Amino acid sequence: MRKLKMGMIGGGKNAFIGSVHRIAANIDGLIELHCGAFSSNPELSKESGRELFLPMEKCYGSFEEMILTESKLPQQQRMDFLTIVTPNFAHFAPTMLALNNGFHVVIDKPMTLSLDQAKQLQQKVKETGLILCLTHTYSAYPMVKQARKMIADNALGKIRKVMVEYPQGWLSRLYESEGNKQALWRTDPTKSGISGCMGDIGTHAAQLAEYMSGLKISKLCADINIVVEGRQLDDDGNVLLKFNNGANGVLVATQIATGEENSLKIRIYGEKGGLEWHQMEPNSLLVKWPDAPAQIYRTGNDYLSNVARFNTRIPSGHPEGYLEAFANLYRNFALTLSSLLQGKTPTEEMLDFPSVDDGVRGMAFIEHVIASGKSDQKWFDFKI
Repeated sequence: MRKLKMGMIGGGKNAFIGSVHRIAANIDGLIELHCGAFSSNPELSKESGRELFLPMEKCYGSFEEMILTESKLPQQQRMDFLTIVTPNFAHFAPTMLALNNGFHVVIDKPMTLSLDQAKQLQQKVKETGLILCLTHTYSAYPMVKQARKMIADNALGKIRKVMVEYPQGWLSRLYESEGNKQALWRTDPTKSGISGCMGDIGTHAAQLAEYMSGLKISKLCADINIVVEGRQLDDDGNVLLKFNNGANGVLVATQIATGEENSLKIRIYGEKGGLEWHQMEPNSLLVKWPDAPAQIYRTGNDYLSNVARFNTRIPSGHPEGYLEAFANLYRNFALTLSSLLQGKTPTEEMLDFPSVDDGVRGMAFIEHVIASGKSDQKWFDFKI
């Protein structure tokens, strides 16, 4: 029993998501930052490492140097897993190198630049038996897990309709021309891939719809738009969905909804009832019945399912938000990895985090949505 040693690629000075990963990994005391290649600029990488109080020998100038050097160290002196928090174009190479050198991986979504790359990583994970955790944070909230369990237990009956929307407003004008770092890479096809909005937040909405409902998207029909003049990638889209049980759905993702913050919302309706969850009010789950008053389930209460309570840290009335949900991914991943290192079998609760298979489905979603948006064909089969 010991803390797991984490290496990090990306997430250096002034990087938003790197600090989020480090906070989340640290919350439950199971993980410690061990080493890093925090920037493609070697000097900036080492400076970032020093500011995080790492020994100089653990501040690497490149991800290749870090992975290859760490792989040659004795087990007790090297990192246990690698976290990759770079833009999309810099996901595949370090992940493949890490897997080839025996390291487990935590990686931001979307997993790669293409479906082909995602399939290569999926095959490598199968060959090596290593673990890959994909950080679809919104599926890690306690009330999302409560909703998933209720649907799995047939509380709503057969699911008929899934409606998920993800409006943001932070790209409502051409911020990439104003030097906004996040906007610059997310709207650049060489760094973000073939999609902007749908790759960035549409994948979150699609994964949440599948995770909560327990269904899989089987067909889609997309309307994809570039609203802000001068932008290279989509910033808005609407997708009709068909699911593998015959249910239908609607997915809306937009980053030009002026004035919106991070207003992810999902509604799911079955034969017996429906439910609704809002990311910006994450501690409440609204459950609706045809013949009784609506119910509000709240995080931290004893009446919740075991899986919801397993992913809750504090009593009811004390808000748990984005950082705690992010930490649930790291904690479940860490508990799984620690169990395997001790020769034990992880529990179902420990294994509850997005995997390489979710990464493949995410890339398939992006490619099918963009293909559909460019085509006059009405429906596209969701093929992998």
